[in-house]
Amino acid sequence: MTDQPNAKTFRDAMRAFVGNCSVLTVGDGDQANGLVITSGISLSADPALILACVNRSSSSWPLFSPGGAFGWSSLGAAHQGVAERFSGFGGVRGSARYDGAEWETTGGARLLVGAPTAFACTVDEMIDRATHSIIIGRVRDIRTSPGAGALVYWDGQYRALT
Repeated sequence: MTDQPNAKTFRDAMRAFVGNCSVLTVGDGDQANGLVITSGISLSADPALILACVNRSSSSWPLFSPGGAFGWSSLGAAHQGVAERFSGFGGVRGSARYDGAEWETTGGARLLVGAPTAFACTVDEMIDRATHSIIIGRVRDIRTSPGAGALVYWDGQYRALT
């Protein structure tokens, strides 16, 4: 065992965790962007707060700002294509990531229609640590789609759960 594992060893080890796939959406128009996360969790029920970690080198990161709107949509079993676009597969970038799926906007946040659960949020706080910012979001609205299953990330692959 080493005292300080290198970044590749750490990332490879993290692939052993099963992560629920979600998409964070931010910006609008030509500035719309987003990314896939497996680091989204609830922080508080009262008030309703969520927490997600976003790499500061992400093309989406500059669009997050205190008080700004963003969406958090968990991905269902049928959303692997959404995950791949928001992961940048095939060189898809920016607003093109939204192509091929249906979206609704509420409170300035774009949410995936048919997502198992989706939250319209505002950025309550951003805390920088190492390579990432911890985004704390205040939930403003919630949408749910029972029976949508889940999309998880495990061992370097997306896997659908129905």
